[in-house]
Amino acid sequence: MLTKRIIPCIDVDLDDDGNPAVYTGVNFEDLKHTGDPVEMAKRYNEAGADEFVFLDITASAEGRATMLDTVSRVADEVFIPLTVGGGIRTREDIKETLRAGADKVSINTAALRNPDLVNEGARAFGSQCIVISVDARRRYDEAGEHYVEVDGESCWFECTVKGGREGTDVDVVEWAAEAESRGAGELFVNSIDADGTKDGYDIPLTKAVCDEVSTPVIASSGCGGPEDMYEVFTEANADAGLAASIFHFDEYSIRDVKEYLDERDVPVRL
Repeated sequence: MLTKRIIPCIDVDLDDDGNPAVYTGVNFEDLKHTGDPVEMAKRYNEAGADEFVFLDITASAEGRATMLDTVSRVADEVFIPLTVGGGIRTREDIKETLRAGADKVSINTAALRNPDLVNEGARAFGSQCIVISVDARRRYDEAGEHYVEVDGESCWFECTVKGGREGTDVDVVEWAAEAESRGAGELFVNSIDADGTKDGYDIPLTKAVCDEVSTPVIASSGCGGPEDMYEVFTEANADAGLAASIFHFDEYSIRDVKEYLDERDVPVRL
């Protein structure tokens, strides 16, 4: 049986002085400075993380390139798979990000606007390098394709772009299936509704995607502790659980999470 992966993530932006810094927030808003990206990368590499995710959270919205100098410095500190996202728009961007030290690239806005980029990236660099990220939010209208029952109400999940700032009217489950068919090697599912709440992952969202595709799914947003990881693995069948705040603020260590899961017969790499 494949082991479930535990993945810390840093959301990186430029501070008031123009220097890269890690931020955390709630529902993609109210961002607060958390630390230095290179130092945090080094810490998680030593802590036993299975992989590491670096997200440049304003590159797409601001129309700027990913901060590749910082990516390169982070890559020098981690010896586990590194995924980098934010501001990746073209095949050349993918190449330069991989050249800077990333093992995979995470693409959201550009892939939705130009789905052929998924095909091009998979052909040029291999499906294992192409991660399609979705920033999903719940909608309770009749514009969707796949509906789930949540707290007695029927809803669907919409893909958003520019860090959750703009809607697209694209159904997350439909897009996940299309991205898989185009060659995406992994799907990174973020919930705007759950982000930063520590109330648990969005199980209906994650399960809807996992039920639709065979491509590995990373569950993201809302993790408040090991029990939430257990829930998303056993109820939604996610392949990996991503978390930020619980690790950043030392509420739990990666070892704490893995030991909790191992004791409950969830396969993890200890």
